[in-house]
Amino acid sequence: MSVSAWLCERTGIDRVWAALMERRIPEARGWAGLLYTLGSATMLVFLVQTLTGFLLALNYVSAPDHAYDSVRYIDTSVIFGRLVRGLHHWGSSFMVVLSVLHMLRVYFMGSYKYPREATWLAGVGLLLLVLGFSFTGYLLPWDQKAYWATVVGTTIAEQTPVVGPLLGKILRGGDAMGPATLSRFYAFHVLALPALTAGLITVHLFLVIWHGISDPPRRGS
Repeated sequence: MSVSAWLCERTGIDRVWAALMERRIPEARGWAGLLYTLGSATMLVFLVQTLTGFLLALNYVSAPDHAYDSVRYIDTSVIFGRLVRGLHHWGSSFMVVLSVLHMLRVYFMGSYKYPREATWLAGVGLLLLVLGFSFTGYLLPWDQKAYWATVVGTTIAEQTPVVGPLLGKILRGGDAMGPATLSRFYAFHVLALPALTAGLITVHLFLVIWHGISDPPRRGS
C-alpha cells in the first residue's frame, strides 16, 4: 500500500479534499465570476497576515519603553524585516477592503437568503473581527499617531450606551491610556482575535460547503 493510499484510508483526507476542491461552483461570466473570488482572496490575505504577524512577533516587544524601538529594529536590522512589516501593514488594509467587498457581493446578489442565513451571520462576525484586528494592531507601533488614534477610538467606544464606560476601561486597562493598554491590545491582537477568527472561519467554510455557493441572480427569476 502506498503512503498516499494509507493516509487516505486512515484520515479520509481524500474526502476532505473532494468536499473543499471538487464542489460545484456556479457558472458566472465576466465580472460576476471575478466577484465570486473575493471570499477566497480574503482567506489568502488572512493567511499572509498570520504568517507575517508570526514573523513580526518574533522581534516585537509589547512594552511601552521598547515597543517603538523594536519596530524600528524590525525595519532597519532584521533581514527582510521592512518587507514583512510592509506586507503586514498593507495586508491589513487589503483585508478590510476585500471583506467589505465580499459582504457587498453577498448582499446585492441575495446570497444571504434562505438557507444561508447562518453563513451570512458568520460572515458578519468575521467582518467585525477583521475590524478588531485593524483597531488593535494600529496601536502596536506605539508612536504618537498610533497613541492618539487609539485615544480617539477608545473614547468613541466609551460613548456606547449603558456599557460604554465599562468597555472603555476594559480596552484601556484603566481610566487612562498606559502600559496596560498596550499589553491588552497586543493580547487581543495575537491571542483572542486569531483564535476567534480561526474558529469562525471553520464554521463559515463548513456552512459554505454544506449549503453550496448560491447561483448568480438572473433577470426575470
